[in-house]
Amino acid sequence: MSATLHMVRCDDVVPQPWRNGGGRTRELLAWPSAVNWQCRISVAEVERDGPFSIFPGVDRWFAVAEGAGVLLLLPDGECRLDRSSAAVNFPGEAAPRCQLLDGPTSDLNLMGTRATGRSWMERAVPGEPWIGPATLRALFSADSVTLQRSGAAALTLAPFTLIWMGEPDGDSWSIDAAVDRPRTWWMSFTISAPA
Repeated sequence: MSATLHMVRCDDVVPQPWRNGGGRTRELLAWPSAVNWQCRISVAEVERDGPFSIFPGVDRWFAVAEGAGVLLLLPDGECRLDRSSAAVNFPGEAAPRCQLLDGPTSDLNLMGTRATGRSWMERAVPGEPWIGPATLRALFSADSVTLQRSGAAALTLAPFTLIWMGEPDGDSWSIDAAVDRPRTWWMSFTISAPA
């Protein structure tokens, strides 16, 4: 296979404290560059209640990876999330208020610039294949899982690891895990075709 897999562990990324003091963020991926990113994946360590930052022109996906969960106060209503919940999608302009349910959480964030492409996040289910020719494909797991890719050796990921590929491919990806419902998510960003 010519496409290259990249791996990033949360423990290897220095957390950046928020200006409001409410938490820290570990930026795992800013693609294609940190300055002019179109897709960004990060893990936020939320330590107290507060509003999200505003990101105009950005679509956001959010999932709880660790902790009891959060209550997001979105413009169209409340959204309660815990480690078993599906990821929630909302516009970066919404900037919801986040309330912790019972102590700090670690939360997975996927952001994609609306003008350049489409972002997507979904819970990964062991044994169910994911096939897609997205421009960028990624897998994040808060549990230890094994990634199976068609034509490649199995790869075991330690907890809180991101693996990604920045080249389109149509390979089948799937996971195996020792637990029934691993805290694992597929993510993708697909560049829009020119108008």
